[in-house]
Amino acid sequence: MIEVFVTLFVIMDPVGTVPIFLALTSGRSALTARRAAWQAVTVSFVVIAVFGFFGQQILGYLHISLPALQAAGGLLLLLVALQLLTGQEEEMTANANTNVALVPLGTPLLAGPGAIVATMVFARQVDAFGDFSAVGLGVIGVHVTLWLAMRFSLPILRLLRESGVLLVTRISGLLLSAIAVQMVADAVRAFIEAG
Repeated sequence: MIEVFVTLFVIMDPVGTVPIFLALTSGRSALTARRAAWQAVTVSFVVIAVFGFFGQQILGYLHISLPALQAAGGLLLLLVALQLLTGQEEEMTANANTNVALVPLGTPLLAGPGAIVATMVFARQVDAFGDFSAVGLGVIGVHVTLWLAMRFSLPILRLLRESGVLLVTRISGLLLSAIAVQMVADAVRAFIEAG
C-alpha cells in the first residue's frame, strides 16, 4: 500500500496541483471551487480505477501505445498551460457552464498518463486479495490527499488577492507547460526506443 501511495503521490503531486487549481478556480465562488475539487478528485479516481482494471484491454482494442497516450496528455496540458501563460484562462474559467474540474483538472492533470501507467503496472502485479487491497487503499489514499490539498487551498486564494492570483496563474502556466513538454519528450523517447 505504501509503495502505491508514495508512487502515485509523487506522480500526481497534490502540492504542485494547488497553484493550478487556484488559477483555474479564481473568480468563482468558494462553493463552486470546493465542488470543483470534489469533482476533479472523483473524475481522477474513476479514470484511474477503470484503467487499473481494464487499461490493457482498452489500449489494445484501440491500438494505442502508452507513449501515444502520454504524448496526447502532454499536448492537452500544453494547450491549458499556454492559456494560463497568455492570460486567456478567462476563456476556460469565465463561462459558468465550463467545468474545469473534468478537464484539465480531473484528467489529464491528476489522472494523467504517468498515474494511469503506474496504476496499470501495480494492477498487473496483483495476485491475491491482499495485493488488491493494498493497491486499492494506495489509490484511495492519494485521492483523499489530493482532495484535502485542493479543498484547504481556498483560504490561500483569499489572501493572495487579484495581483497574487495573476502571479500564481502565470507561474502555474509555466510549471504546467514544463510538465507537458516533459510528457511529450518522454513519449518521443519511448517511441524511439521502441522503434
